[in-house]
Amino acid sequence: MKKHSVFFLISLISLLGVTACDQRMTSKLEANKDIVRRFSEAVNNNNYDSLDDIVTANFVRHSQATPEVKIRSLEEFKQFGKINSESFPDMKGAIEMMVAEGDFVAVYVTFTGTQKGPMGPFPASGKKMESKTMGIFRLENGKIAELWIEWDNLAMLIQLGHFPPPGASEK
Repeated sequence: MKKHSVFFLISLISLLGVTACDQRMTSKLEANKDIVRRFSEAVNNNNYDSLDDIVTANFVRHSQATPEVKIRSLEEFKQFGKINSESFPDMKGAIEMMVAEGDFVAVYVTFTGTQKGPMGPFPASGKKMESKTMGIFRLENGKIAELWIEWDNLAMLIQLGHFPPPGASEK
């Protein structure tokens, strides 16, 4: 009888330890997701200065969709964001799905906006676009340290009237 009581007590303590660990992990994952939501809100509102509290100074953005854009700091990201908001002043991103694991948060976002200014070599078209985008954020000590972000450039360029390029069908 005594052996069963000791076994039960050890099992109960182990279960409580696992439950507490699970709760801490769940709490961290929810905190990470909240930071990504705050990031999205700041970008949607063109409030780039509010990123100081949630993004590391040496933030890195990776994107095969824009390989010529090198962002290796929070300040470079803020400049990129301001330029992007000149091209698409009404751009908004709506998070459709979000998954967190460890120090990573993955999102599936629908971006909408009207191109009112130039976008790289493309002049303002005045046309609206909708882009399905996927991003993976890596957090470090409660701040966003890296972002991998990808979207379908061709679909976006077609919606904005930049593809096929003018004169392409004449060749």
